[in-house]
Amino acid sequence: MGRFRRGGLCSAPRCGACATVMSSDASPGRTVIPAVFVLIWATGFVAARFMAPHAEALTFVAIRVVGVALVLAGIAFALGARWPRTRAGWADALIAGILMQGVYVIGVFWSVQHGLPAGIAALVGSLQPLLTAMLARPVLGERVSPRRWLGILIGFAGAILVLAPKVGATDASGIPPVALAACLGAMVAMTSGTLWQKSRSAQADLLSNATIQFLGAAALAIPVALLFGSGRFDATVPAWLGLGWSVLVNSVAGILLLLVLIRRGAVAGVASLFFLVPPVSALMAYALFGEALAPIQLAGMALAAAGVAVASRG
Repeated sequence: MGRFRRGGLCSAPRCGACATVMSSDASPGRTVIPAVFVLIWATGFVAARFMAPHAEALTFVAIRVVGVALVLAGIAFALGARWPRTRAGWADALIAGILMQGVYVIGVFWSVQHGLPAGIAALVGSLQPLLTAMLARPVLGERVSPRRWLGILIGFAGAILVLAPKVGATDASGIPPVALAACLGAMVAMTSGTLWQKSRSAQADLLSNATIQFLGAAALAIPVALLFGSGRFDATVPAWLGLGWSVLVNSVAGILLLLVLIRRGAVAGVASLFFLVPPVSALMAYALFGEALAPIQLAGMALAAAGVAVASRG
C-alpha cells in the first residue's frame, strides 16, 4: 500500500485508502483511475435522461449539489480533512466550484431545457479539451507537446463521428442562439474552473476542497432554481434512485477522481479524457435505452480511444 502524502485525498494520518488512490508510483492506478472516471462521468448524461420524467432540471441540479455538499462534508469531517486556514483558500475552492459544478451544470441543463439538441450540447462540450490545451501554456505555463496536440485532434475527430448522427438530424435553423450561447458559456466555465483548480489549489486537501466547491455550486444553483425552476420532483422510488446515483457516484466519486487527475497530470492530458465521454454515453444509451448505434459511431469510438491513448502519452 502506498504511503500517505501531504496534500492527498484527506489528512487523516492512517487513511490507507486515500494513500492508495493518490500514490503515483502505482502504475495500475494510472490506467484504472482515468478509466473509472470516464465511466462514472458518462453516467451523468444517462442519469439526466433517466431523471427527466421525474424532476425539473434546475430543481434537480439544486437538490443534487446540496446533497453532494452534505455527503462530502460528512466524509471530510469523519476522516479529519484539512480545511483552508485563509480566506483566499476558501475563495479559490468556491470559485472553482461555482465554475465547474455551478455554471457548467446549470448552463448545460438550461440550454437543453430551452431547446438546444442534446447532440449539439455534447458537441460543444467536446470543445473543452481543445480550449484547455490552448490555454494551458499562457495560464499555467504547461507546454502541450505536438504528440499531445495530435492526440487531442484525433480525439476530437472521434467525438464528432460519435455525435454525427444526432447533429446531422438537427435543423440548424432551429437551434436557439441564446441556448447555444449558454452551452458555450458552460463549456468555457468548465475550462476556466479546471485551470483555476490546477493553478490555485495545488496543495489543498481534496476532500475539503471538493466540499467547498459544492457549497459554491449550491450558492448559485439554489437561487437559480428558485427563480427559474418549477420545483418539480415527484419523489418516487425511481426518482430517489436516480438522485442517489447522481449524488454518490456521478458527483462524489466523479469529482474526487477528477481532482486527483488534475493534481497528478497536465490539464491538457486530463481534459482529453472527456473525448471518451460521448462514446461511453452512447454505449450506455444503447444498452439501457435501446438507442441505435451507427457504424460511423463505432468508428468514432475507436478513433476517440486512439486519440486519448496518444494524448495520454504526450
